[in-house]
Amino acid sequence: MPSFGYVAVNPLGKIKKGSIEAEDLEQARAFLKRSDLTAIELKEQGILTKDIDLPFLNRVKARDLGVFCRQFVSIVSAGIPIYAALTMLASQTQNVRLKKAILDTHSQIEKGESLSDALRLHSPDIFPAMMINMVAAGEASGNLEKAFARLADHFEKGSRIRGAVKKAMVYPTIVLVVVIAVVALMMVMVIPSFTSVFVDMDMELPWVTKIVMGFSDWMVLHWWKLFLVIFGVVFLLILFGKTDKGRHFFGKLMMKLPLFGDMTIKSASANFARTLSTLVSSGLPMLDSLEITAKNMNNIYFKEAVLYCRDEAATGANLSTPLENSSLFPPMVYHMTGIGEETGDLEEMLDRLADYYDEEVEAATKALIAALEPAIILLMAGIVGIVVCAILLPMFSMYDALGGNI
Repeated sequence: MPSFGYVAVNPLGKIKKGSIEAEDLEQARAFLKRSDLTAIELKEQGILTKDIDLPFLNRVKARDLGVFCRQFVSIVSAGIPIYAALTMLASQTQNVRLKKAILDTHSQIEKGESLSDALRLHSPDIFPAMMINMVAAGEASGNLEKAFARLADHFEKGSRIRGAVKKAMVYPTIVLVVVIAVVALMMVMVIPSFTSVFVDMDMELPWVTKIVMGFSDWMVLHWWKLFLVIFGVVFLLILFGKTDKGRHFFGKLMMKLPLFGDMTIKSASANFARTLSTLVSSGLPMLDSLEITAKNMNNIYFKEAVLYCRDEAATGANLSTPLENSSLFPPMVYHMTGIGEETGDLEEMLDRLADYYDEEVEAATKALIAALEPAIILLMAGIVGIVVCAILLPMFSMYDALGGNI
């Protein structure tokens, strides 16, 4: 389908730019009109001007879906029909892949498809299975706005927690990259300038200096081999991580690592409680909700634990019992789940659990950053200190031999 780039003005006089897909120019103009946009410029895009859809660059994130759901609720609550709401949402969506999915959903609804069936055509690449099931449940119960509101809360909170975890990893990653770059530059550019001086001194060099000089000489000649080895190791680890053994290995590693283990368990607990609460509140059966929740778990051990809970629940067992038997979730998770089952208010208890562990994850993230900062600084000081000692020790020996006073 041809793509048309446009420059238009909204009712408030604000200039908007973007692109839309349509059969022809007239259909594109009609689309803008339905979106309350007055076209200033509208023309078909060529190869060089067409928006590029690269999945790895235009990946639809939880934050994008949260904004979409929140805006959908606001527009539909104002009495605007769903097909018109989708038109308006598409016109103001920046993510190329999400925009195309919304436009296609709009086209499917015009053909008579339900909203959930139209969204399902882009699942799970764009819209996750949880969202499809909740929308279907919302359509069946007549609570579509409530379903989208719950989805918006779910995506927004999930995005905030994932952002906090990523933030904890950004600082140490940047510092480690800087350390590696500094050491590489010193080995390739700084140390070689001292090597010839030390060789001319014709004296016994300290063992530290010999090791550093040897590594420097190897780096100058074979630096590409080191990068090739690093690239190969990373590539093999990625491949291993996609296997069943790899997923279990890294899953257990993340739970056992100091500092990271606590954050992994709390993050999984928050994800479990939030997802299950969102699904149960939409009216989905417990077994279906647990299956979808399991697919939403990142750690393989927690995924298997939730699937175990589903199997046990299918036999009539309470959810709190298999949660406790899994030996993965903290006591508060299965205790509060048990209270929710006894009082008939499981959804409320899961909401409280999710909020509690969201705060715990944020606190654990801050603690992780606070612990990593001095550790990385000490690591950097140690590496740089070894290199500096390797340079200074022979110089001190030379000054002593010459009778100099240091």
